[in-house]
Amino acid sequence: MEIGIATFITDEGIRPDVLAAAAEERGFSSLHLAEHSHIPVSRETPYPGGGELPRVYYRTLDPFVALTAAAGATSTLKLGTGVALLQQRDVIHTAKEVASLDLVSRGRFVFGVGVGWNREEMRNHGTDPRTRGALVDEQLAALKEIWTKDEAEFHGEHVDFDPIFAWPKPVQKPHPPIYIGGAGEKAMRRIAKYGDGWLPHAYTPPEELRRARQWLADQGREDIKFSAFGAMPEEDALARLAEGGVDEATLFLPTEPEAATLDRLDQFAKVAESFRKGQQA
Repeated sequence: MEIGIATFITDEGIRPDVLAAAAEERGFSSLHLAEHSHIPVSRETPYPGGGELPRVYYRTLDPFVALTAAAGATSTLKLGTGVALLQQRDVIHTAKEVASLDLVSRGRFVFGVGVGWNREEMRNHGTDPRTRGALVDEQLAALKEIWTKDEAEFHGEHVDFDPIFAWPKPVQKPHPPIYIGGAGEKAMRRIAKYGDGWLPHAYTPPEELRRARQWLADQGREDIKFSAFGAMPEEDALARLAEGGVDEATLFLPTEPEAATLDRLDQFAKVAESFRKGQQA
């Protein structure tokens, strides 16, 4: 099982290029960055984690800009969105950003997407929260058309455009892997139809992970990769994910200044190394 890093990059923490270089140097497999375009002053939608919304949500850098900086500072580290809020993004601009980042990173981008939870945030982008799932499904289908066709067009209920030219095309073929977050029937059907991977929460029990793996296999999707998002830096937590058949676990890294972050990465690297040795024993 590979071990990566998931975090929020903000204007108050470590720079993305410095973080990425440090993560690669310490042997981590990937870096996944969260996205929020803004946080509405209205706090009508409750924070899923409970309590007050953490400060980092208000201050995130654009993940595509941050990951481009990370790409320039690394050579092997996978670079992912964790997750891009596709339902509040323009699909043609997103196709361009994904393909451009895959190009400048020499084929190291992983496109993590979700349908979001903050209803006020998506409403500010003109998205109806009630139909965001159907919108994301059409966006994913449209993105694949743009990435794989010289003349792409799409005609759906929520996404509609006549034939277009759009380059660059992604380096990875047919396109960067699409990892989809969420749980429940709708999310799993979205993964089976459009995804290359699943981003389950790291607290998902091993038996649920195995059931999901079997359900996907029954749909003919034995190829779906599992990347458990936001794991605790503890050997027992990693062992439970490995027991569930996870391909990668990303450790949740708090957003801190450079010196504190590098110290914490050193601690995470020791846990990862100890876990690997335990798995080999």
